[in-house]
Amino acid sequence: MTDREAPPNDPLTNLVGASSAFLASVELIRRVATCDATVLIQGETGTGKELAARAIHYLGSRRDAPFVPINCGAIPESLVENELFGHARGAYTDARESRQGVIAQAEGGTLFLDEVEAMGPRGQVALLRFLEDRQYRPVGGLPCGANVRVVASSNADLAALAAGGSYRQDLLFRLNILVLALPPLRDRGDDVTLLAETFVRRFCRQYRKAPMALHPDTLRNLAAQDWPGNVRELENLIHRAVVLSDTAVLSIDPAPEPPAPRLLTGQGFREAKARAIAAFEKAYLAELLARTRGNLSMAARLSGKERSRLGKLVKKHGIARARFSGEAESA
Repeated sequence: MTDREAPPNDPLTNLVGASSAFLASVELIRRVATCDATVLIQGETGTGKELAARAIHYLGSRRDAPFVPINCGAIPESLVENELFGHARGAYTDARESRQGVIAQAEGGTLFLDEVEAMGPRGQVALLRFLEDRQYRPVGGLPCGANVRVVASSNADLAALAAGGSYRQDLLFRLNILVLALPPLRDRGDDVTLLAETFVRRFCRQYRKAPMALHPDTLRNLAAQDWPGNVRELENLIHRAVVLSDTAVLSIDPAPEPPAPRLLTGQGFREAKARAIAAFEKAYLAELLARTRGNLSMAARLSGKERSRLGKLVKKHGIARARFSGEAESA
């Protein structure tokens, strides 16, 4: 889990763009890297939050110490203290050896809390306690102090969650010291073209293919898309095109037009209503699981439904959660 690789020559090399919105974010990354205050990175999924966190780490004075990322949505609520703080030998039945938590692993460096909005009440309390004085107690162990910088990220509106009572207001205050907001790709103008061409070169090198170029019509099509998945979605599209193509010029079809709405008046009212509700539920669940990368507990919190009921609804519509998970943050 700990990132102990040699610091990159240019920590910003994977953050590509020339738009004013993007350059403003890069300048803020440079500025917040000069201090040790907690940073909250906000942005839609796929905007490059982990890349920004790594850049903050490697541009700062802690660059030679570990960068430790952890996905808060992947920590079971019952194990959150164990994951964060570790445990002492004999702390519980199967604890035959002591184990460091991610805070100890990040000693001297940076702890990156990805998807911090996914923490449940128990995790929020544990994190708040640690952020207050950088003190923690391993499960079954003695109190310890930590010298770590905390960088957190969220693709949800934490202020709205706090206002609704599903996120602690006092924890938000602790995280909300330095805020870095990453712009969505749709607000970055010609960066779509710049990124697409960068990804083509990258994947041609990776797969040892002859250089490829994007057809002008493709560039226009890419620029016209809304990109709900942002840079990650664009990267995956280009990745797939390079792998499957053997031509020197890449032509990528635009996103298909949404189907025209079907008239429902040929059906009975109850049948039409049931179909409309089923269509809404399936679309809502797909968007919710995409946003939470298939994490059902986080999806339940964001939707305000019980986890078991949400799980039954997902199963009812035959939605495979696995297809929404497992993608790393991209540029």
